[in-house]
Amino acid sequence: MSSTSRRYRRTACTGLALALPLAALAACGGGSGTNASAEAGSGKGTISVWAHQGQKSEAAALQNAVKSFNSSQSKIKVELKLIPESDYTKTITTTDASKLPDVMEFDGPTMANFVYNKKLAPLDSYVSAKTLANATDASKSQGETGGKHYGLGMFDSGLGIYGNKKLLDAAGVKYPTSLSEDWTADQFTAALKALKAKDSDGKTLDIQENNGLANEWGTYGFAPIVWSAGGSLIKDGKAEGALDTPAVVSAMKTFQSWKTYVDPNTDGNAFAKGRVALSWVGHWMYPTYSEALGDDLVVLPLPDFGNGPKTGQGSWAWGIGADTKNAKAAGAFMDSLLNDTNVTAMTTANGAVPATKTALAASTLYKQGGPLQLFADQLAKPCGDSAITKSCVAVTRPVTAGYPVVTSKFSEALNSVYGGADPKSALSKAARAIDQDFSDNAGYKIP
Repeated sequence: MSSTSRRYRRTACTGLALALPLAALAACGGGSGTNASAEAGSGKGTISVWAHQGQKSEAAALQNAVKSFNSSQSKIKVELKLIPESDYTKTITTTDASKLPDVMEFDGPTMANFVYNKKLAPLDSYVSAKTLANATDASKSQGETGGKHYGLGMFDSGLGIYGNKKLLDAAGVKYPTSLSEDWTADQFTAALKALKAKDSDGKTLDIQENNGLANEWGTYGFAPIVWSAGGSLIKDGKAEGALDTPAVVSAMKTFQSWKTYVDPNTDGNAFAKGRVALSWVGHWMYPTYSEALGDDLVVLPLPDFGNGPKTGQGSWAWGIGADTKNAKAAGAFMDSLLNDTNVTAMTTANGAVPATKTALAASTLYKQGGPLQLFADQLAKPCGDSAITKSCVAVTRPVTAGYPVVTSKFSEALNSVYGGADPKSALSKAARAIDQDFSDNAGYKIP
């Protein structure tokens, strides 16, 4: 794995599920977990907590949160276990519910599958009303199914286009700097053409091609094109008629046409070194880009394909193990973990968008007037995973136990389209495969 890919996993994948663990989830039995059920317990004693071992700064922030909680009171003791990120989701998937911890972290899109396999318990009765109320609506969207909350996050994620103001101005390109000024897909294409005329090799756009498209980056990064065209990855349990509509096919043809402008970014520095003027990526690249460009860095929304600009969202979250015997203590720890001090420490460590209202409002980067206000503005207009209207922006990836198949088939289709395949054929093939899988698994209904 290249250093660039490793950097992507350390940063972007704090907000994105990895393709391999998701593929492993697809092999899970349908609702075949034990009949585990959380017990409230005494609210005292020792509880176990599992988390993924991300970048060092994230691990340190989490360890400090646990240490602070343990020293702040004497009723509950938390024992933290960090598991390498590359093994984390697979570990939860292959561990029986009875042997899972009282509290565990999980990547957002995996939540429904863990609920389906009876490994997570609803947390509504165990975390405080204050904690639930302080969670941003976008964050709650990825952790809710069947009217119950199973996960709450410390941080969220978002997409945008970073621009090099110097290069954009030199090419005479007018660009939006807020959601209210979003550009259309045609205007974005025109900008690429204008930039090409001033570029020595004609490559003006970075889409993180070096990370590959036939994986979770492909879904997270470019499903917004589907949503912005008025389509869905899956709607009412079906992909046909949602993923392969004429509007989505047309949008994918436009995406396909951009390849001629894309720098393959083999060194991971196409934008930072000034080879391209635009980079289609997420919040996690801000530290690198701001250091490289300084005042020339601008943050822009993704283009509008007719249904308004859209962005992906979602990230790692925390939940209560379905077989815990001390859910009261688990909830008390989650209340502490999601307070302003710990959320701010974690988001300072990883640069992500705070997933609580109070920490977000106080964030230097994301508050009103901050350099990354756009990401907060997008998350303030959540769509959930189904009501994708023109007025909302941040879309949750489908909350379904069948998500591993949805993302696998869509990203494969996206990669094929990018490689020159007919968009209609590729999308229809993916839709049929998704629908067949859902049919084989009775729609992945949560038991």
